[in-house]
Amino acid sequence: MKTHIVPAILMTFATFVVLVVIYPLIVWGFAQFAPEQGRGETVSVNGKIVGFARVGQKFTEDKYFWSRPSAVAYNAAGSGGSNKGPSNPEYLAQVQARIDTFLVHNPTVQKSDIPSELVTASGSGLDPNVSPQGAEVQIARIAKIRNLPENRLKTLVQLHTEEPLLGLFGPAKVNILALNIALDNLK
Repeated sequence: MKTHIVPAILMTFATFVVLVVIYPLIVWGFAQFAPEQGRGETVSVNGKIVGFARVGQKFTEDKYFWSRPSAVAYNAAGSGGSNKGPSNPEYLAQVQARIDTFLVHNPTVQKSDIPSELVTASGSGLDPNVSPQGAEVQIARIAKIRNLPENRLKTLVQLHTEEPLLGLFGPAKVNILALNIALDNLK
């Protein structure tokens, strides 16, 4: 019996040291070379932190570009999707409610012109980006409320569009937080 207990205790202790001490120290060490030392890239306006660059945030005022819906209420501590399939009646009702809300606030837009990312949540529920089309479809509403020319807002969207990596990998995207900060800074 002692021949089994002593190795089991030693193995438990060794596993504890590796998984609770050594591994976290290695991860922490790599994080020191990441932006913000792995704490996340904060965005500040006038010295005040207004959000994180890579985490979606809720924008619902008509004077701002709206972000992608979140299945987790934009809570970065618990990211995740809704886990409801595309034929789930509750999910379909939720998407239809988002479409209806969008059309009420954007009366010049046709239902078929609404990009899917404006009415469906991402897999993580924290996507900070929309497609350039997702931003452009909102321009008429914002131009009217802010009394700005639409072509100025189109230029702003183009300036904040990140092209695919090396022109090949991934879609073009617009970070909504950065776009809305730039929108507020327009004179």
